Amino acid sequence: MIKELKQPLIHLSLFILTFITTTLAGAEWTYGKSVFMTGFSWQDFVSGMSYSIPFLLILTAHEFGHYFTAVHNKIKTTLPYYIPLPPLGFMFGTLGAIIRIKSHVKSKQQHFDIGIAGPIAGFIVTLGVLWYGFIELPPPEYIFQFHPDYEKYGLDYANHVYQEGNLSPGTADVILGKNLLFIFFEKFIADPARVPNVHEIMHYPFLFAGFLSLIFTSINLLPIGQLDGGHVVYGLLGHKGHKQVATIVFLIFLFYAGLGYINPAQPNEDLLWQIPLFIGFMYLSLTGLKLSWKDTLMYAIIIFAVQYLISTFFYMQGYSGWLLFAFIIGRFIGISHPPSDIEEPLNDERKILGWIALAIFVISFTPNPIEILMVPTAAP
Repeated sequence: MIKELKQPLIHLSLFILTFITTTLAGAEWTYGKSVFMTGFSWQDFVSGMSYSIPFLLILTAHEFGHYFTAVHNKIKTTLPYYIPLPPLGFMFGTLGAIIRIKSHVKSKQQHFDIGIAGPIAGFIVTLGVLWYGFIELPPPEYIFQFHPDYEKYGLDYANHVYQEGNLSPGTADVILGKNLLFIFFEKFIADPARVPNVHEIMHYPFLFAGFLSLIFTSINLLPIGQLDGGHVVYGLLGHKGHKQVATIVFLIFLFYAGLGYINPAQPNEDLLWQIPLFIGFMYLSLTGLKLSWKDTLMYAIIIFAVQYLISTFFYMQGYSGWLLFAFIIGRFIGISHPPSDIEEPLNDERKILGWIALAIFVISFTPNPIEILMVPTAAP
């Protein structure tokens, strides 16, 4: 009896811990109430639920989309393992969740069905969260409860605070990027007078939870390896087609992530050690292509050389935050997709769903999702 309860208790405990850490993260991101601050109260904790509940609802829909589809296909799998993350610094309270497939997935169709079910289910819930968040936007004066010092500028505070550099010393300026879906909601669903500034979206918990969910959805839908998007492309194009698409997308992703990270404006004494280290990082990330070490090194040097050349003549900046994901994909997840025992073609309904999933990737992907700028403190 105890042995039978052990595994469900592990999943439940991880979920409870993740609920606590995401709620604490929500209180800090949305209301500036850190658990490490004196005076943190139960009410402060409860306030963070306006972020943690929609965020975990989306995450749970995603993972159980995978789970129930695997069960339907008679594939043995675990319940979701939620991954809590202490709300230290600029963390979101979780690294997501995973299920572990415990039996062999035999066919291309099964790979496709299990892979696509998660992002489709999570995206549907995300749409609901964002729809509610944009329909129920509070009046623009709402932001003054978090920044009382903005009130003296009135509703034109953005021009005075961000453009004229009037942010309080020692604060963090958090800027969220835009994706096509967010732009659609702002243009056609929300009251234009109530749409929050990109510097303040984290104070709107439903929008912030939905935005982060779109980031995770787009990462999962990258058509690479055995990510959800990789399963989709493998189902649509087969093993050979997947390999071609995955290789091209990964090289573009890695190139964009590192663009401008090392540039000629940096001191020469720093470049002497930064360049070889960065090329080494590129080499490790490219090992997922499974080329010879000479070809892998050649690609790493060529990619860096082109990045450096572009940075020399043009001001073009990628998003270095993607470098970690590129490294994890290239080094640990892999670029290719293993062939299945049964390579039957997909029916028309599945093909349509596959292209819809890739369209979801396009409208969800944010090239520069989050930028955090620390405002320096005044010199004593």
